[in-house]
Amino acid sequence: MAVMARLRDPEQGCEWDKVQTFSTIAPYTIEEAYEVADAIQRNDLAELKDELGDLALQIVFHAQMAAEAGHFTLSDVLEGICDKMERRHPHIFGDDPTGGHHRWEEIKAAERAAKADDTSVLAGIALALPSLERAVKLQKRAARTGFDWPDVSGPRDKIFEELEEIFTAETDEQREEEVGDLLFAVANLARFLKINPEEALRKGNAKFERRFRAIESVPGFSDMSLDEQEWLWTAHKAS
Repeated sequence: MAVMARLRDPEQGCEWDKVQTFSTIAPYTIEEAYEVADAIQRNDLAELKDELGDLALQIVFHAQMAAEAGHFTLSDVLEGICDKMERRHPHIFGDDPTGGHHRWEEIKAAERAAKADDTSVLAGIALALPSLERAVKLQKRAARTGFDWPDVSGPRDKIFEELEEIFTAETDEQREEEVGDLLFAVANLARFLKINPEEALRKGNAKFERRFRAIESVPGFSDMSLDEQEWLWTAHKAS
């Protein structure tokens, strides 16, 4: 906090740091969170240590800006999360030994209802979440009300329906909408199969990158015909 306060000092602080706002810093906060996840994915613990520091700096940055405006301090942030964890674990910190982890969502729902004007079951799902992750959260929340397919054939058939609608759409706007519906349906199928679609796509990206890097290293690759490049791709997949 002392380092950040000095960086934000109106007179002697860093020219960049002292003009930032919550909105301008938010993208960096998200980026640092992804870099933490990336270090974990690569099992690079030395890098993880550094990235956790970068992420912690983002929290301090936001807290410093809030303190300057008289909203809250870092101590308030930490006290708030401690209170929340204790409240959501009554079987650990309270006098309800039968509470158990299964009450987590129940307690969260009661907290949302107590503090929000939006009483929808979908309230509180962050707009900034990755779209696939947010789709699954929306689907899970809706499912609590009974609004869900009875079995996996529902989302499976919906995928074929949405795919067909892409090719019958008449405008770019309609096609964009239908592609969105298709991706939402794919996320729903993943949910039914108990697969994290964000993680599945991350692995799919990694597999594509690994295979493409291998074939693009072949001499003359960029001068090959598409059929020749496809042959290399297929051969690499089989190897």
